[in-house]
Amino acid sequence: MGHCLSFSFREGTAMPVGIFRVCLVVITAIINHPFLFPKENGTVPENTEEIIQKMKEREESLRLQKLRLEQEIADQEAAQQALEKAAKVVEEIKEEKVPWDMWTALSMVIFLLIELWRQDFQEGNWQDTGAEEDDMAVLGKAFKGVAFPDKATLASFYEKRILGTTGDMARMREMVEGFADDLLEALRSVCNRDADMEVEDCMGVGSMYENWRVRKPFVCDLIVPFAPPEPYCFRSQIWCSGDNFPPDEQGYGTIKVCRADEDVTGCICDKTKLGEDMLCLLHSQGNTSRPSSEMEDLLCFKNTQYLDADQVMKWFQIAVTKAWNKISHKYEFDLSFSLLDSPGALKIKFRSGKSVAFNLTPVVQYENSDVYFISHFPRNELAAELPSSTRWFLTFAVYERRFIQLISKTLPAGACHISCLQILSFLHGKQCSLMGPSGLTNYHLKTVLLHLLQARPGQDWAPEKLEARLQDMLKFLEKCLHEKKLYHFFIGNGKVPAELGFPITFQRAEPLNLFRPFVLHRDVYRKTVDTFHEMLRNTSALINEYTVHIPLAHTNGIHKESI
Repeated sequence: MGHCLSFSFREGTAMPVGIFRVCLVVITAIINHPFLFPKENGTVPENTEEIIQKMKEREESLRLQKLRLEQEIADQEAAQQALEKAAKVVEEIKEEKVPWDMWTALSMVIFLLIELWRQDFQEGNWQDTGAEEDDMAVLGKAFKGVAFPDKATLASFYEKRILGTTGDMARMREMVEGFADDLLEALRSVCNRDADMEVEDCMGVGSMYENWRVRKPFVCDLIVPFAPPEPYCFRSQIWCSGDNFPPDEQGYGTIKVCRADEDVTGCICDKTKLGEDMLCLLHSQGNTSRPSSEMEDLLCFKNTQYLDADQVMKWFQIAVTKAWNKISHKYEFDLSFSLLDSPGALKIKFRSGKSVAFNLTPVVQYENSDVYFISHFPRNELAAELPSSTRWFLTFAVYERRFIQLISKTLPAGACHISCLQILSFLHGKQCSLMGPSGLTNYHLKTVLLHLLQARPGQDWAPEKLEARLQDMLKFLEKCLHEKKLYHFFIGNGKVPAELGFPITFQRAEPLNLFRPFVLHRDVYRKTVDTFHEMLRNTSALINEYTVHIPLAHTNGIHKESI
């Protein structure tokens, strides 16, 4: 019986344990094999064959990816080996063919230099127009549809409208020069020879003295060199001498007032702050910097040694006034300043009501040449105000006059070069009187002529070729306006005739673009181009009008050209 009780107890305890184990197995199966008990709305595969098929497809996909990766790895290794092999080959070539590389590099350098020279040559740096008609044929887009006067009409226009002004210019030059000489002689007499500036004889420059002025009123331009009293002298610095001048101040320079015995380069004591216990052995205390009042008496800018253009203008106007007061009793006319912001813009008024204007402008000679620093230059739409009155503009007017005289001797009798410039100046002046002044000046027109005179042979300027040369000037001007490039004739021009004795410093300088301001002033540029194109369209009408009927009186209000 005891055994029976023991069996019954064991059997009773084993049942719950078994049930517990079964439940544990079921729970584990649910966790690890969710497909045996799918979620709600789930779908159980009907058979295992579909599962096996999907597994095989997955296995095949993985196998293909493995093969693709292995192929990519192999390609990368092959590319790396090829690069390493190529590097070895290049290294061997460098070691074996060093002379060949040297000649290759030298050839490349020569090629680049030739290409740069070719581009500069084409851009006009130097601005060479060429002597072939084909060069001009690619230009002249604005001439399409423009009726240009023929040779007979141009010749008649020049004879009736322009040729008659030559005699008037000669008489006016003679009268103005005689009066200017008398005025300057009186100016020297009223100045203090020991303290004031020394004034030299005047020189005539510009269109009146180059015989191409056509618009009235005629204005003579005279320059008057002056120098400081002893023991002082002027020492100049120009923009192309290595000093730091900004791009908008190219063509300018400064003038320093120094003692004649002063070192040009200056002592280091002027540039370095010496200690209180140090003394310069070259400069004693009695020979240090000059008082400010003394430098101002020498027309220098305040607290500097640089000549001040505004101070020069005031001094010159006062001196001219004193000189006129001394000699006014000899003349039966009045003399006055027509422009107060110009040092010597003078006007003679006769009792009959007629008047004669001329400019008497003080200048400073650059070294021993005929290049001059001019105190006040005629302004135009392109000109910007200078940041300082110690900046002086350089004028090459004397050399320009000499070049025209020199080249005229090599041209055929009755050459048409001056006639071309006169006609173009007349047309431009007439168009500006209708539309207002533009950025184009008579000085630009003269610069175009100078370039063409140097580029073309002498026989091309025969009188019967007036029409062709006038068209050349217009086409060349159109090209310059389109490119915004018109280079100064002398600056950077290595082809200046040696007979002129032109300073080599300016020949070696970088060419100066007279049209550079057009890049900055787009409104002025657009108006200038519009005025030029309108002038082309009106050329035939203006010439025909003034050929048939020539007015007795001409309109005032001229667009003043620069000297």
